[in-house]
Amino acid sequence: MGRAVVAGGAGFVGSHLCERLLGEGWDVMCVDDFSTGSACNVEHLLGDRHFRLLESDVSAHVHVPGTVDAVFHLASPASPVDYLRLPIHTLKAGSLGTMNLLGLAKGKGARFLLASTSETYGDPQVHPQAETYWGHVNPVGPRAVYDEAKRFAEAMTMAYLREHGVETSIVRIFNTSGPRMRADDGRAVPTFINQALRGEPLTVAGDGSQTRSIQYVDDLVDGLVRLIASGQPGPVNIGNPKEVSMLELAKIILRLTGSQSELAFVPRPEDDPALRRPDITRARELLGWEPQVPLEDGLKRTIEWFRTQPDVRQMGPHRMVG
Repeated sequence: MGRAVVAGGAGFVGSHLCERLLGEGWDVMCVDDFSTGSACNVEHLLGDRHFRLLESDVSAHVHVPGTVDAVFHLASPASPVDYLRLPIHTLKAGSLGTMNLLGLAKGKGARFLLASTSETYGDPQVHPQAETYWGHVNPVGPRAVYDEAKRFAEAMTMAYLREHGVETSIVRIFNTSGPRMRADDGRAVPTFINQALRGEPLTVAGDGSQTRSIQYVDDLVDGLVRLIASGQPGPVNIGNPKEVSMLELAKIILRLTGSQSELAFVPRPEDDPALRRPDITRARELLGWEPQVPLEDGLKRTIEWFRTQPDVRQMGPHRMVG
């Protein structure tokens, strides 16, 4: 199939993408600076002769000897906890990191896929969100370091397509769950699961009426692979069109875990979007893609993974020793 570079490949989504590509016969170079990813996520791949792990910050420099056929740019903090802790790093990943990886794709004659985000829609005034919607983003709010970094990255990606003829694709990723999520990354699914498993109150922001659309990671990875193979420039939404409120999500996780935890309502973060649901018409028509794993099935799989990983509940990003 060729050789792929997966920037951010030691992260939650990136590690699953590396597995999928290896399974399809690719040689894979996983590039990560471990600021939010963990080498433990890809430790099981190190024995595969078609896999290589490189510690590097793509915002500073990208050097990959030899041929490259595909470049996947997933290198960025992606949760509010992380990008609020690493605001400059996040901005650099979306700007300098995108430019460096596009330069790599241009120099190697490789296809390029940008992992953008539903956060480019901000707190949307259109519902559901189609790719034609330009968004409603606060450019000076605390979330702007992520939202605007991704919006800039999309603009840079389109510029390389138009000016340099690089074969590029943009995917806008909606909320995703699955194994290898960090327990402390601040997103609703791992937070609720770990609170439920510990018997702690589930902290629901505001009144819990805000909605998200949660897909399982295998569905997302399938969309990424289909998109880069399609040659479609995008942007293309990849997400679950089934919408769920945060209060409903908390109750589902309580039921699936069998937890007796109570609900605790806490203040909503600034600029927290009220609504989030993708219009996936483009994904259906251009890629033949739609999610295959129902919400509760994906949550069950995620919960079972957390149950078998007791140390993960206290684990943050770290390097593998040895």
